[in-house]
Amino acid sequence: MVGGRTAGDMPGLDIAEQRSWQNYLNAALRMYAVLNIEMLEKHQLPLSDVRLLHVLNNFPDGTARMRELAEALPAPGSRLTRQTRRLEARGLLRRAATPDDGRGVAATITDEGRAVAEEATLTYAQEVRTNFIGRLSRSQINAMRNGCRRITQSLKTPLALDES
Repeated sequence: MVGGRTAGDMPGLDIAEQRSWQNYLNAALRMYAVLNIEMLEKHQLPLSDVRLLHVLNNFPDGTARMRELAEALPAPGSRLTRQTRRLEARGLLRRAATPDDGRGVAATITDEGRAVAEEATLTYAQEVRTNFIGRLSRSQINAMRNGCRRITQSLKTPLALDES
């Protein structure tokens, strides 16, 4: 017993805390895998690319600096650079030097990218409803939202971003 709690096999966590964490992690990883498979099968894009296009599509003019994308996703700069280059090669976005200083890089979603993003986002939303939202009560959805928001706000993601 640790402070009145039954110790788990993960140091510093009691059994309830350990099970809560493991259930969350298993659900998140499985959900990601299901969504990734659906995106690949139906849209020939991994989930990470669909998310990037969706985020970019929601910027006012469809353009964002690489740092803004990294903060929104969040993603390490090197992965984001490879990802945007791959999407640019498919004609789904364009990359260019930022007009204000010329040192940074901005990505702009193309018309084809918008069409792909909108179609893939519909599939994404349907899968989230079926496999996540549809499995929870309204109070469980609210508890997940509030808990995850608190966790996200407390986490600081170091973003070493080379804007190339």
